[in-house]
Amino acid sequence: MNATQRPLDRWFASYSSDHRNAVNRRIHVFAVPAILWTVVALLWCIPVFGTWMKTGIWAALAMFAAWMFYYRMSRPLGLGMLAAFVAMAWITRWLEMLLGTAGLFRLALVVFVVAWAAQFLGHRIEGRKPSFMTDLTYLLIGPAWVLGRLYRRLGWKY
Repeated sequence: MNATQRPLDRWFASYSSDHRNAVNRRIHVFAVPAILWTVVALLWCIPVFGTWMKTGIWAALAMFAAWMFYYRMSRPLGLGMLAAFVAMAWITRWLEMLLGTAGLFRLALVVFVVAWAAQFLGHRIEGRKPSFMTDLTYLLIGPAWVLGRLYRRLGWKY
């Protein structure tokens, strides 16, 4: 890695080195956003008793903290993650209205298990352990890496 690279570029280069297999990369493009959504949805289901917001506040706080991490690394990437978080919040709220909090929780739990199983299958195919097993920060880098890949395909800078 080049010492003049931005920290984000170093994170992405390291993450990419654990994701060279095309099948594993394709799995990640779907499974990483799914896992991110499930974390949002599971946090969404935790009620805050005695407040006017019964659900969603923990997810909002977590999304804000994660968004700050992304925005500090890269403004364009931060804005993209903000859009992703807003979309996830809307989808989660809609699913909660449709399924109820218990139904949302069950759906998120199933998607969480399936998406993680896919991730581990991808890494088995890759023959490398997941990046987060060396540094938990990679749990935040994964979604940014997926978004960064989209930015590159669209010719956008991050």
